Amino acid sequence: MHNYLKELVVVILVVFISQNATAQQTDSGVSGLPTKTAKKKTKKRNKRAKQPKIDLSHWKVTLPISNDKGKPIEIEPPEIFNFEHIEIAKPYMYVDPKQGAIVFHAMPTQSTTRNTKYSRSELREQMIPGDNNANWTFSDGGYLKAKIAMEASSKAANGKYHRTIILQIHGRLTNEQKELIGQDDNNAPPILKVYWDNGKIRLKSKVLKNTKLETPALLYEEAWDNDAGFNFEQEVGFRKFILEIKVSEGKMVVVLNKNEYKTYEGVHMEKWGIFENYFKAGNYFQSRDNGSFSKVKFYELEVHHN
Repeated sequence: MHNYLKELVVVILVVFISQNATAQQTDSGVSGLPTKTAKKKTKKRNKRAKQPKIDLSHWKVTLPISNDKGKPIEIEPPEIFNFEHIEIAKPYMYVDPKQGAIVFHAMPTQSTTRNTKYSRSELREQMIPGDNNANWTFSDGGYLKAKIAMEASSKAANGKYHRTIILQIHGRLTNEQKELIGQDDNNAPPILKVYWDNGKIRLKSKVLKNTKLETPALLYEEAWDNDAGFNFEQEVGFRKFILEIKVSEGKMVVVLNKNEYKTYEGVHMEKWGIFENYFKAGNYFQSRDNGSFSKVKFYELEVHHN
């Protein structure tokens, strides 16, 4: 009888311990498969929602749509930080959360800036947020790095894709220079245009018509002409690519995917040092064809000065 009671107590203890261990396993999630699944789903959602590596603190955007005065709408800091939620910007500048990129969408509209017939969805550098008068010279130096891809582009009648300007270094007259030559705005030529041109990257720069010119003659747009242009050999198509622009006194270097280089130096770059400059990035669309468009993605955009 005594042995029987001992055996019964042992059985009861074993059952109790087994049930308690099972309860602990369930509480700790060992058998809680729904908990793991929920975590996986959360991770997948977080993985899908990527953010572009772009700080807009020193950029304003010009959109291909006009305000009530007939001028292109611009959004500057700090409003540009909230561009995803600005209704008027949504069709032309928006985030692709799967790709982690800002998309710049442009097409022919009646919204054009002065001295051009083309429309744009394009960022303009502002060294002091909200101020166009603070810019840089070649002696100040400048560096831009961008990771870009063409998402979509329409084709012209000749079967080639419409081209667009994706990066620029634009010249600018100071207020004193503007007054010196009697010009009514601060516009100066762009020393560099970077095109996405039918799947390849094409560069255009400026050269002096007469290299012996000095100030103030150098300040007139008529003193400068377009160069012959330069095409990188690599075809980027609709894939991601990286462009770097390095500017120093009397020199400008453009690099594609860290393996192709184009260097500009000599008298033209030296005398360009008289101008102020600013970077531009986005989609400055180069067609007026009906129904034409392009969408350019920027994954990364980095700028700094010496």
